[in-house]
Amino acid sequence: MKLGKNLETGFETVVSSWKSSVDPSEGKFKCKMDTEGAPEVLLWDQDRIRFRTGMYNGKSFSELTQMTTYGDLFTFSFVWDKYEVWYETGVKSSSTLSRLVLNSAGILRRLVWDHDQQIWNEFWSWPKDECDYYAKCGAFGICRPNSATTCNCLRGFEATTPTEWYIRDYTGGCKRQMPLGCTADSDGFYELQGVKLPDSHNATVDANISVEECRVRCLMNCSCLAYSPSDIRGKGSGCVMWNTTLIDIKYVNGGLDTLHVKVSKSELGTQHKQKLTMIVGTISSTVLVLLISFIGCLLWRKKRYSKQDTMEKSLAQNDSLKDADLPVFDMNTLLQATDNFSISNVVGQGGFGIVYKGKLPCGQEIAVKRLSGNSTQGLQEFMNEVTLIAKLQHRNLVRLLGCCIHSNERMLIYEFLTNKSLDFFIFDEKKRTSLSWRTRLEIVTGIARGLLYLHHDSRYNIIHRDLKAGNVLLDEEMNPKISDFGTARLFEREQAVISTETVIGTRGYMSPEYIREGKFSVKSDVYSFGVLLLEIISGKRNRANQYLVTYARKLWEEQSILKLLDEEVEGTVFATELLRFVHVGLLCVQECPDDRPSMSSVFMMLSSENLVLPAPNKPSAWRSIGECTADRPLFESGSSNVDHLTITCIEGR
Repeated sequence: MKLGKNLETGFETVVSSWKSSVDPSEGKFKCKMDTEGAPEVLLWDQDRIRFRTGMYNGKSFSELTQMTTYGDLFTFSFVWDKYEVWYETGVKSSSTLSRLVLNSAGILRRLVWDHDQQIWNEFWSWPKDECDYYAKCGAFGICRPNSATTCNCLRGFEATTPTEWYIRDYTGGCKRQMPLGCTADSDGFYELQGVKLPDSHNATVDANISVEECRVRCLMNCSCLAYSPSDIRGKGSGCVMWNTTLIDIKYVNGGLDTLHVKVSKSELGTQHKQKLTMIVGTISSTVLVLLISFIGCLLWRKKRYSKQDTMEKSLAQNDSLKDADLPVFDMNTLLQATDNFSISNVVGQGGFGIVYKGKLPCGQEIAVKRLSGNSTQGLQEFMNEVTLIAKLQHRNLVRLLGCCIHSNERMLIYEFLTNKSLDFFIFDEKKRTSLSWRTRLEIVTGIARGLLYLHHDSRYNIIHRDLKAGNVLLDEEMNPKISDFGTARLFEREQAVISTETVIGTRGYMSPEYIREGKFSVKSDVYSFGVLLLEIISGKRNRANQYLVTYARKLWEEQSILKLLDEEVEGTVFATELLRFVHVGLLCVQECPDDRPSMSSVFMMLSSENLVLPAPNKPSAWRSIGECTADRPLFESGSSNVDHLTITCIEGR
């Protein structure tokens, strides 16, 4: 499979999206190669750049470091000469099926077919975070994903409008603090490591010179702002120079590229270094002799204690894990259980890493969640998940069996659930036929029971923050178990609302107040539950534009809610039961958190046929949390839409 352009004929290979998930006509997103400057892949939203991969550096595109992770499965090549520019990918085994998909939402996904499970597994997707949006931090700004301060200026630059810089979506960019002197004596470079290189559309490229020659050439060119090697293999070679604005730079987990930014030497602390050199030069030869005499002793002590220090660090981490009263697995056991983390044992992949199926020597099957080196989940999130789940015991929560910390590796070991996650069923045309109406209701009720335990009945009061179909696992009897507590937060009962500058979650399931104000509460989980309930009933996915929620509200107002029911559902469906569950779902997805019921009320409404429920509020222009008021009781006397139905049951399929 190729993506690129023939420079002689003008023939170009482009990946286009569908107009929607059900309309295969050409959509508004296109993925194609930009052949100007240093070639890179751009994702276009009609006539504007939405995302870009960064230039190819000899190993991968600057942003897509995953290309170096799956060398045992894929082959990658990049052709760039005067005739053509192509990026080509293939598979090493003829039995492996792979495809690249650009969906109607503008998400690029690499999928591999699992012959055993008969499903497409996602190996990576792009974009991954908010910093992937083009020019997120403006000119001479750099974006750091999942950080309280998303945007910062490069060294030697300051915000164009300082009072507005820390506004989350500010794109005004930065300006230079000290002007360049345009001489070798006045200017210098500092290294920015592990980044996606700037937009290279107008960059100057020379692949035939050394990196040192590139540095000298940029230093002598007054208009040159930065340089980088065009090929990072070996010691590096070639030259890419930027002579215009540096834009769309971000830190990349596991990033391989280094950008050398030109600034005034005053920004590099040169004068301080000269003074330090003078002081060092005055050190007497006597001190030097003493240092040499001690060097043997120092080396001996270092050799003796380095291993001990490493052991102490590992023991300190393991002690923290033991405080959680959780078994710690050793690496060799997990390697043996997963056949050295064989690709054939991959059962899923989330935002934090790959999940492998394994079997312990005693015969017990396990699921090993191996956090990738590029994972956005750090040690804090890892310890968060360990300490939380270890102390939670409920039949509708996934059971954590243990964990492992080995060098830089972090792994969680769960009970293995044969039916994977809920999204494998409800969004699959074939598999969702196996979900009868009664099974769907039991799944909804089980999820509600698990959330009720987290919010009210557990030892800790917990907000999950990422409840979605992919984070609900199913055992062999289709009992639901809530999983993935990496983003969960503890809260005090008197805490009504918690604020954060870092919004973490999945679009389509996140409540309005969380997306727009960074404020979350137990009612945020209630909103996610309402979305999930509607998805289970309809078999349709709620997209980031809230299509399903809007559609359900429209059918409710038209008293045509039976149209929401998944046409593939089997078994007898009672209309009153369907309406009650949809009614509860619509109450959960109301815009104002105060209007949403608590999970204890939700569970009561799902379990009782005699309660008369209030009509859900109609959506209005979005209001802040402070403007939301609960001005009516949760349960009202009077009628609801349920009373107007005369149909008693429907036969599924």
